[in-house]
Amino acid sequence: MRLVRMPSTAIRRYDYDADRRRLEIEFITGRRYSYADVPPSVAEAMRRATSKGGFFNRRIRDRYAFERLGG
Repeated sequence: MRLVRMPSTAIRRYDYDADRRRLEIEFITGRRYSYADVPPSVAEAMRRATSKGGFFNRRIRDRYAFERLGG
């Protein structure tokens, strides 16, 4: 999946690497996180979601291990 930018009050952009099952999200604040073992079906559901921030809060946050990227 390619880098996706969208109008959102919470998420600036995200990218999904299907081979590594990693979902990288950059928030409006500039903070970036990489979420591990995210299934392709979840990444596809996020792509289709009208509210990316709402989807993130319901289906990704507190469900997948993550690491903060950058400084």
